[in-house]
Amino acid sequence: MDVAPYVFSLDFAREMDEKDPLRQFREKFYIPEKNAKPVIYFCGNSLGLQPKTVAAHINKDLKKWADKGVDGHFEGTVPWVDARKPSKPILANLLGALPEEVVAMNSLSVNLHLLLVSFYRPEGKRFKILTEAGAFPSDQYILASQVAYHGYHPDEAIIEMSPRPGEHLLRTNDILEKIREHRDELALVMMSGVQYYTGQFFDMEAISKEASSHGIKVGFDLAHAIGNVPLAMHDWGVDFATWCSYKYLNSGPGNVSGIFVHQKHGKDKNIPRFAGWWGHDEGKRFLMEKTFDPMPGADGWLLSNDPVLGLAAHQASLDIFAEAGMEKIRTKSELLTGYLEFVIRETIGGPEEFLLITPSKPNERGCQLSLSIHKAGKEIFDSWTAKGLVADWRNPNVIRLAPTPLYNSFQDVFAFGKMVQSSMKEGQ
Repeated sequence: MDVAPYVFSLDFAREMDEKDPLRQFREKFYIPEKNAKPVIYFCGNSLGLQPKTVAAHINKDLKKWADKGVDGHFEGTVPWVDARKPSKPILANLLGALPEEVVAMNSLSVNLHLLLVSFYRPEGKRFKILTEAGAFPSDQYILASQVAYHGYHPDEAIIEMSPRPGEHLLRTNDILEKIREHRDELALVMMSGVQYYTGQFFDMEAISKEASSHGIKVGFDLAHAIGNVPLAMHDWGVDFATWCSYKYLNSGPGNVSGIFVHQKHGKDKNIPRFAGWWGHDEGKRFLMEKTFDPMPGADGWLLSNDPVLGLAAHQASLDIFAEAGMEKIRTKSELLTGYLEFVIRETIGGPEEFLLITPSKPNERGCQLSLSIHKAGKEIFDSWTAKGLVADWRNPNVIRLAPTPLYNSFQDVFAFGKMVQSSMKEGQ
């Protein structure tokens, strides 16, 4: 997609949309309306929009339930005992993984607890966890409760990395140096892939390589990364990861999570884990044996049978990703987010009004831009909301904007800029 220098004009936005190879995908989603007009929906980092095919996917299984009852578990094109399986190759592609390394299951927080049972194994002086300061609260709670379960105090066992004074982002070299500094104390490096507050896309490859060189396990929360940025979990040597599907994966509020477990661990039946029926060898599952025999790969961490209706909605969205292709999604994302950054600088003003705390380099961010507003940030956010923007406010003063490439357009970004101009004039 050839791009001339950005211009803040409707003609430019229209031209970009006409050139966009993904322009037709907007029609595959329901766009909410406010005051009988489509909103500017920049909140896919919180909840992705509904694909129009979701109802058909769910209704197919509802009808099967009505017609077959319990026999639906073993009949049909995809018997319910295999409900998770159609998602595996698409998830593997989005994660840069092997199909055996991924499985859709549970919720993110449940999965992170389960994975920490297996991969946080404190021993001797190696009992500490390295993470970023200001991680999503759920991750903080999970890490704190896990170290406490093992008998350690969180203040002693959790090392939090903060940006340098006066900075908002963690430098990769500082992360690597922190790993080296504490290499004899660390049992685990556990971070987000894309930081929820700043939008920083961490160098997971470099972090994984450094941690692994010292025998330290490494895992990532990919809630803001999957479906947003290119991933290569297998090649990067990441030990484990988990994510949610309701943000960029557009699979519905609170819908199913998933896990990645690297192939090097997937066939090790001796890894400690919390076991459940659905993780038992599926060839012998209905023999109702007493002794747990885990399936190879990520499936060996399954507990309960598949959430069929949730997976149906999940599949509707994953099919769209498969059709669009992550490479095209990423290319458009970089252009669209770049245009939003340009429009923000054109319309809001200079550093006396705001600070963009998300990296400006495209390879260091996804589609989210986080604006730190110096004065009256909540009032500004509320005024934008009243004018038809759907975005996200985070205390104390940050507005998160996420133009999602599957359903947002360059005209959305232009409309946002005009709305900002209008608000700025009203505030003068």
